[in-house]
Amino acid sequence: MSDQARWKATVYVGGLAPMITAANLEAAFLPFGEIADVSIPKPEGPNSTELHRGFGYVEFEDPEDTKDAIDNMDQSELFGRVIKVSAAKPPKNVNEGLGSKTALWEQEGWLAENAVSEEDKLAAERAQAGANRPDDPMQGLEGLDVAGPKPA
Repeated sequence: MSDQARWKATVYVGGLAPMITAANLEAAFLPFGEIADVSIPKPEGPNSTELHRGFGYVEFEDPEDTKDAIDNMDQSELFGRVIKVSAAKPPKNVNEGLGSKTALWEQEGWLAENAVSEEDKLAAERAQAGANRPDDPMQGLEGLDVAGPKPA
């Protein structure tokens, strides 16, 4: 199964109680279809005493099973906690966005979104060329003999 297909067959489960294990999560979602994988991310801190971060992912063999799981398990109670179940989103690309090590303007996604068309570049050049003013701001005022509005 490709990565894209795997994410379509995966549900996010949030709001998990601290005592939930992968086996508990698998047992809760087993009625909705064949389960390929259950993962509950561990805390990132080395000194953390918690078993998991309060959410997990359940991957089904068939992407159609995710709809049944979401419809039946979203806002249901599991181990005394109301859980949130939704379609899992694929992780963001580490080379895209603000967290990457590449300059934002060098990224393909940013360029596609913010690139300036040739037509806009030409219009900007024409506007800048037309805005060239003479060096002397008083040039062209010699013909005026009086200041202020013309008398009627």
